[in-house]
Amino acid sequence: MSLGVSHPAAAIPSFARQTGMECNACHTVYPQLNSVGREFKASGYSEGDVPFFEKFSAWAQGSFTHTAKDQTDNAADGYGTNDNWTVDQLSLFYGGKVVGKVGAFVQITYDGVEKGWSWDNVDIRYADSTTMNGKDLQYGVSINNNPTVQDLFNSTPAWGFPFDGSALAPGPAAATLIEGGLGQISYGVTAYGLYNDTLYAEAGFYHMLSRSLIGSLTGDASGTPGSRGIAPYWRLAIQKDEGANFFSVGTFGMAASLYPDGHRFVGSDHYTDVGFDATYQRIADNYDVTARASLIFENQRLDASHALGDADNVSNTLHSFNTSVSYTYDHTYGATLGMVRISGDPDPALYGTLKGSPNSTEFIVEGDWLPFHKKPLGAYPWFNPKLTLQYVAYASMDGQTNNVDGMGRHASDNNTLFVLTTLTF
Repeated sequence: MSLGVSHPAAAIPSFARQTGMECNACHTVYPQLNSVGREFKASGYSEGDVPFFEKFSAWAQGSFTHTAKDQTDNAADGYGTNDNWTVDQLSLFYGGKVVGKVGAFVQITYDGVEKGWSWDNVDIRYADSTTMNGKDLQYGVSINNNPTVQDLFNSTPAWGFPFDGSALAPGPAAATLIEGGLGQISYGVTAYGLYNDTLYAEAGFYHMLSRSLIGSLTGDASGTPGSRGIAPYWRLAIQKDEGANFFSVGTFGMAASLYPDGHRFVGSDHYTDVGFDATYQRIADNYDVTARASLIFENQRLDASHALGDADNVSNTLHSFNTSVSYTYDHTYGATLGMVRISGDPDPALYGTLKGSPNSTEFIVEGDWLPFHKKPLGAYPWFNPKLTLQYVAYASMDGQTNNVDGMGRHASDNNTLFVLTTLTF
């Protein structure tokens, strides 16, 4: 099973309206959260109240994609082999209190490449607080549609780096299940608690939506798996705020038994993902630094896929390493260096690569400019545009440095210049 990974960023003005604070009070460069933003999310996206219509907001994303060498085929239907302009996303958001102590983050998106509307990330949560042994305890329940989308940290997959990427450029064939493999095609129920602003724990389960519902919500249910029982999910982290410095270290993971493409007559495949992550953040008066790292180990037991001829091996391992460092000056100019590494056992039928290898290494350099992040427009202070310039360089792709596709294309031919404009309203 190999599913693509995307990391749609999100920072919506309705949260700023509720708090009365500027966007940089919760974010460094959105969607990266600082301590205030993490607290706001844990408390259920609700700090005060605003009129119902002000809980809605929207954004538009448009981009240009250039690869070092023209692609063999068109990047997508309606696009050329290189130098493509596109409207990436048009999104409508609801953010804030629903009723009582229930709040929600809900995103509906038009995909400009696939040319269709679908539901996107959803996190509906009940949140409250109390004391235990004289210490504060925040607790709640989340109903969501993407493992880790409810997490407080930008070191787990749903909100991890890279926060944006081109849908019109080649990418690695492999990804672990928890890195988007169940996003928008499953539902999860988890309970969480943050004790003494130090210990964060969460546990729950995920289950696949029905194929008919997936088709209605995403526009296409083809290739989606079915659930064999529930998939347990867990999260444990220790965090510490010390003045301008924030630290966290933790673990997360899930175990899922799935029927490939919904086929139930040959048994199921089983995936166990165990991840480890860490974050360091320093928030100073005129700059901030954030360092993130995650490492995911996946064990695959592919009895069903092997029987169907979709995997050569009955068992595989896959590893994912992701690290990045971001620097923001004056809440306006951002720079990030990152690396993503995928490695594992070769399996030609599963990954469809030339020699069956999933191994890929990419280096990412990104610059961001947010002209109104620090000083919003007086007439409409929630307008927060962002210009992103990103370059992705591949040291290897799908197990090859040279001749990646068997037709002489090198990994470096897929190096990508991506220019993205995000307009948030």
